[in-house]
Amino acid sequence: MTKVSMTVNGKAMSGDVEGRTLLVQFLRDGLGLTGTHVGCDTSQCGACVVHVDGAAVKACTMLALEAEGAEVATIEGQANADGSLNVIQQAFQDHHGLQCGFCTPGMVMSAAALLKDNPQPTEAEIRAYLQGNICRCTGYHNIVKAIMAASGQDVSAIAAE
Repeated sequence: MTKVSMTVNGKAMSGDVEGRTLLVQFLRDGLGLTGTHVGCDTSQCGACVVHVDGAAVKACTMLALEAEGAEVATIEGQANADGSLNVIQQAFQDHHGLQCGFCTPGMVMSAAALLKDNPQPTEAEIRAYLQGNICRCTGYHNIVKAIMAASGQDVSAIAAE
């Protein structure tokens, strides 16, 4: 076992891990942050997206030890300081960008990374960016609308699928 330390959602955290422990396992099992989901174990679905030092990362592809000393942000850290939903989370709720909710944490984290790099993406840019995230319920239309709304853009022009 090896001790790993990182800052998660603004708080210093550490724990003992085996060398093979994935970041998603450490977050869920070691730290009890179960909002980061494990969907496929093969880096295909995007349910496990977190931010590591500001970059969107699929936590099932990164060893916990690789995050030593890193700043990690998970879905649990996305709400506003008063506990209310942040603009992206609220847009997902307002525009019905979720159904079962399993993919939602990864989608929100991916959306946050996209909007950080591209504050007003087009519909095509959003769809291209989300290609690494799978949703089996929504058909993506309302997820795209939610991200457009979170960026402050008019969503009425998005054609129904």
